Amino acid sequence: MIITLAVLAAVVLAVIMLYNRLVSLRVTGDNAWSDIDVQLKRRADLVPNLVETVKGYATHERGTLESVTAARTRVVAAQGAGPAERAVAEAQLSTALRGLNVAVEAYPELQASGGFRDLQGQLAKIEESVQSARRYYNAVVRDYNTAIQTVPSNLVAGPMGFQQREFFEAEEGDRALPKVSF
Repeated sequence: MIITLAVLAAVVLAVIMLYNRLVSLRVTGDNAWSDIDVQLKRRADLVPNLVETVKGYATHERGTLESVTAARTRVVAAQGAGPAERAVAEAQLSTALRGLNVAVEAYPELQASGGFRDLQGQLAKIEESVQSARRYYNAVVRDYNTAIQTVPSNLVAGPMGFQQREFFEAEEGDRALPKVSF
């Protein structure tokens, strides 16, 4: 009887520990996603300032500026969406911003502008922060997904409703080089 109770207590303790580990990983994933969200919002908030600065110098680059503005609008609309939808919108904005940077190379006076250089520096820092937050989030998701699929935690994860999470991955457009012609 005592041995049966001891085994039962050990099983219950193991289930509690596994459950708590899964909850901890899920909360860490939520926090990591929040970090990505903050960085992406910072980037989206910086884009209108960058566009306005470029407008003053590059009046005939209307198409490039409109594509950046449209991509930013899609990013703002995707806030609250899951990683896959958010990644698509962010990839479009990244592509548009690369196109803007290529177009800006034709304007030496703009490149010499202190305000523009400051905005570009801020954007570069935000891009680095986004990449760092993305790597951290994906590492947490990897650990969480592994935990819910491996024995013995999968025996707790399934019945307790733990679901796999999506990775925040770069889209094909995020990897392509922009095409700009004058």
